Amino acid sequence: MDNRKRVLITGAAGFLGSHLCDRFIKEDFYVIGMDNLITGDLRNIDHLFKLPNFEFYQHDVSKFVHVPGELHYILHFASPASPIDYLKIPIQTLKVGSLGTHNLLGLARGKNARMLIASTSEVYGDPTVNPQPEEYWGNVNPVGPRGVYDEAKRFQEAITMAYHNFHGLETRIVRIFNTYGPRMRLNDGRVLPAFIGQALRGEPLTMFGDGSQTRSFCYVDDLVEGIYRLLFSDYVLPVNIGNPDEITIKEFGEEIIKLTGTDQKLVSKPLPVNDPKQRRPDITKAKQILGWEPKVSRSEGLKITYDYFKSLPAQEILHKDFTYYNKR
Repeated sequence: MDNRKRVLITGAAGFLGSHLCDRFIKEDFYVIGMDNLITGDLRNIDHLFKLPNFEFYQHDVSKFVHVPGELHYILHFASPASPIDYLKIPIQTLKVGSLGTHNLLGLARGKNARMLIASTSEVYGDPTVNPQPEEYWGNVNPVGPRGVYDEAKRFQEAITMAYHNFHGLETRIVRIFNTYGPRMRLNDGRVLPAFIGQALRGEPLTMFGDGSQTRSFCYVDDLVEGIYRLLFSDYVLPVNIGNPDEITIKEFGEEIIKLTGTDQKLVSKPLPVNDPKQRRPDITKAKQILGWEPKVSRSEGLKITYDYFKSLPAQEILHKDFTYYNKR
């Protein structure tokens, strides 16, 4: 009989979910991956299928979730996570944050498992304070085009805290800031893969507005370490995990041009509605409570990520059509 601790990871075939599967396999857990594959890709976890301590369910967590046997931990990372995704599949985005979270909280309660949810810096909306501390309540437009994602995550936090306070369920909440690394989808619409994809295709790099808006990019290995520490901490309120090294989009585009060795130009398009002007985490809590801070420099992480994107098949680099979702 396998005596390993058992962890369910939803969104397992996605960018972050697959890296979390790798980490928990490395730590000798029995990992159960779950994904409906609407944005996930089985290639991200193909290397895990041969392992005796990994199994996979193709399932939509917005529907009833059943996992046989014991469960000790649940990490809920199932959700579209880029503007391209949640603008094309808004209903599914809302359902996975609400119905999906409710289903998994019920499962965690039934199994007496600790549950960690993946929230996001998007709960801060277009912030009026910088950097953003966990105590900031945000500046979110609930009926704007980004509202389906922002409000799904805000509800997700609220129902998670309700289960903790009312049922005494062991819960953790991580607020994830911009993260990057291998296994990102090259054409998912987020700024880093968009810039690198355009550079690889010899196209101008598209920034929105004048490029003065800021982002803070955290390498995926650092993020996974922070999530792992949070899961096994005793802290139940939200914790920011991200890299506070802030950079403007224009400066970032110039870094990508230098990294890729191209002579592309930055071109400007109108700023999307409610696009946040600033994004920088206050990681004081992560430092104090988890003893965590990012270790990988942006130059080091970008080199690894660029090498990964360069290794993709040519047809994947050239493919720019985002309309591949199953309508549900």
